[in-house]
Amino acid sequence: MHWLFFTLFLTGFCLPVLEKRWSRLTPALGAAVSGVVFLLGLTALARAPLAFSSPWIPTLGLTLSWRLDGLALLFILLISGIGALVFQYAGAYLEGHPQRGRFLGILMLFMASMLGVVSADNIVLLFIFWELTSFTSYLLIGFNHEDKAARSAALQALLVTGAGGLFMLAGLLILARDFDSASLSAWPAGADVSPVAVWLIAIGIFTKSAQVPFHFWLPNAMQAPTPASAYLHSSTMVKAGVFLAARLHPVMAESIVWVNLLTAAGAATFFICAVMALGQSDLKRLLAYTTAAALGSMIMLFGMGSDAAVKAGVVVLLAHALYKAALFLTAGIIDHETGERNTNRLSGLRSYLPRTALGGGLAALSMAGLPPFFGFLAKEVTYAVPGPWALTILSLLASASFVYVGVRTGLTPFFGLWRETPKAHPHEAPAAMWSGPVTLGAAGALFGLAPGLAQPVVNACASAIRPGIKLHALSLWHGFNLELLLSLLTFAAGGILLVTRARWMPAAARLASPLAAIGPDRLYRGGLSMLTRIA
Repeated sequence: MHWLFFTLFLTGFCLPVLEKRWSRLTPALGAAVSGVVFLLGLTALARAPLAFSSPWIPTLGLTLSWRLDGLALLFILLISGIGALVFQYAGAYLEGHPQRGRFLGILMLFMASMLGVVSADNIVLLFIFWELTSFTSYLLIGFNHEDKAARSAALQALLVTGAGGLFMLAGLLILARDFDSASLSAWPAGADVSPVAVWLIAIGIFTKSAQVPFHFWLPNAMQAPTPASAYLHSSTMVKAGVFLAARLHPVMAESIVWVNLLTAAGAATFFICAVMALGQSDLKRLLAYTTAAALGSMIMLFGMGSDAAVKAGVVVLLAHALYKAALFLTAGIIDHETGERNTNRLSGLRSYLPRTALGGGLAALSMAGLPPFFGFLAKEVTYAVPGPWALTILSLLASASFVYVGVRTGLTPFFGLWRETPKAHPHEAPAAMWSGPVTLGAAGALFGLAPGLAQPVVNACASAIRPGIKLHALSLWHGFNLELLLSLLTFAAGGILLVTRARWMPAAARLASPLAAIGPDRLYRGGLSMLTRIA
């Protein structure tokens, strides 16, 4: 494991240098390294769980310890698999950019940091990689550093997630003291956990995964180039908090404070951000708000912690990574080829971008939760989780927003009458770009039609989160039941939102500005300004 991380970080530092002499090879090298990690993850899945350890600072009782169980390996497969597609996409997206090598190098450093987060078994090692993801994401979000908005968004993401990481570290240190071990795998299941530690760790989770009231930094992070947005907000940066919530589930399962806190915050984020998405018209901001909403649903499910909830959380996590990465990459192609991201000004692109339309359409249908896509299974298993009716109604309303956003981002730009765009003659993007959304969209369809293909990784991940969990086989059809009825109601509600959009959209757009003006984003900016004046 040590040599793997050494190789990844070394590659990250070398890519900008290689770009100057062998520019055609650098995206392929990044994709190849990611592909090797993906294959290693697949190989390890058959032998999981695996553990590696060696002395680090013996006088402090710290070791370089790594843990590869089903949870870590699912994230490793997503990080490396989507990473390989993003590297080749970024190479074409930034073709001719003088700083492309720097971007690819930072992207590799970010991937290595995220892999460290999900495989570390020592809390100090986890914290170091956790903060490295904040630092490298700061560099990615602020890549266009001559743009003031990009610099501001990058600083905001760094301060919010970095500060949250310090709270998290304090909570983890309290637990390490209480359990007399800095190793996560050594902590007892169902332990009596300090409420103070619970709150501190929860703050770290909420800031990293953009949970209310810390959700504001994620839409602002759309200043990043699209390849970074697709990577950070589908399978990596923002899912680090979800990972930690899942990793600590065995320890925290008996803590009422943990269960109530995560369930409440996740449910609030799921609903609020899904509603806020309705007032957006920019492709990336539509996807950003629904990303925060989806993260809220995962936090809610892992907070509830039952067998059904954990299974649903894992399926939602996998489905979301596939369709959201595809839709972000699709949005980037549309912007790259037309110069336009406003959904109100986009239609009729199917004849100009046929392969992109295929990938975006498949991902949109999965996001909307239509059969036979994997997103449909994710919605069905979520509705099957026993819980208060209030949460079920909230989930239904939020899921209707996903239907709306999926159609608006993955279908509307490609169908209907052609509209002029800033780039008068759009054409299909290079294969290095459109292959990403097509591959991910097809994976969402394949896992829906043949859920048995996803079953091993889902089972391994769920068993690592909740040892002894009782799992039933994933299936596309469970007969006529309550979950199917709720799905039909979701489609109907989403359809109503689409059909009546002209009536409510202007009011929703007008409402979005005042809400942002009095929200946590303004509190952040006011606090930062006050800090600067005091300093």
